[in-house]
Amino acid sequence: MKHVSVIIPVYGVENYIAAAVQSVLDQTYTNFELLIIDDESPDSSIKICQEFSDHRIKIIHQTNRGLAGARNTGIRHAKGDYLAFLDGDDLWLLQKLERHIEHLEKFPEVGVSFSRSALIDESGNLLNTYLMPKLKDITRSDLFRSSPIGNGSAPVIRREVFEAIKYQDNLYGTTEYFYFDENFRRAEDIECWLRIAIQTDWKIEGIPEALTLYRVNSASLSANLVKQLDSWKQVLEKTRSYAPELIEKWGNLALAYRLRNFARSAVRLKDGPMSVKLINGALATYWRLLLEEPSRTLRTLVAAYLLLLLPKPLYSHLEVLAVKVVGMIQRRQIWQDQLGQ
Repeated sequence: MKHVSVIIPVYGVENYIAAAVQSVLDQTYTNFELLIIDDESPDSSIKICQEFSDHRIKIIHQTNRGLAGARNTGIRHAKGDYLAFLDGDDLWLLQKLERHIEHLEKFPEVGVSFSRSALIDESGNLLNTYLMPKLKDITRSDLFRSSPIGNGSAPVIRREVFEAIKYQDNLYGTTEYFYFDENFRRAEDIECWLRIAIQTDWKIEGIPEALTLYRVNSASLSANLVKQLDSWKQVLEKTRSYAPELIEKWGNLALAYRLRNFARSAVRLKDGPMSVKLINGALATYWRLLLEEPSRTLRTLVAAYLLLLLPKPLYSHLEVLAVKVVGMIQRRQIWQDQLGQ
């Protein structure tokens, strides 16, 4: 029975951390250690974690190094054959680990196994919409277009994958191995997934169930949209340093897809002017978005302009209807994919 190391970075999540930890302890797959990384959290998050008495829990304290730094500390301490990550404000469904271990054991060429994610609000209520990425035959090009993995709480990864991408650096006075790049305080996930896809032969593959509950924090998202875009540009520049031919080929495409994704985020935040600016920027950067993904691109374009032009009550009514329809379509797709496994 394979041993799993579950890594939870903790910083300022006192309202959510108890539920996150409990969602790990409730897993049907029980052969795991739970490494809680205290990234010098300023609130009572760690006190809450200390109230759990499960012998599988280990709390590790460190000076603040950010999300990437907390994950790296967890990887260095991990003893498991597989490593799984859960952000302190997200949740797992009961069979999360079991399903991923089955997937990885069945397909030894897969290095990163991820699930779809259901979106929840700040209070933990289901929004009845899902992250619906491509699940199989994922290429480098796909990772430049978007992150199929979706978020840092979705993947379970073989230890060998991290061994293949690790590098040495001295950021804090001591030479250490790094896995996630701690120079990034945002976009550290996609930067790591890109390195895996470019520098290794491991496959990245998903399973159809929505086993991760991903919390959409509107206040944080609103404040960080521009910073996230800047971080994505930095990811592309880092990638250019070791794979310039890929940036030459897919750089504009990558920026355009990210602009469109941020436009969708701006629509969710009800920021009409920002959403229109972002989707227009995406099409100006790479107009073939309309050919490659016409449905998603047109939906984003129409939603942005309706948000900008329509009275708020009318737009809100249309939005509620649209969310219901999209949620029904997504649930049907998930059900069909599970049947076809």
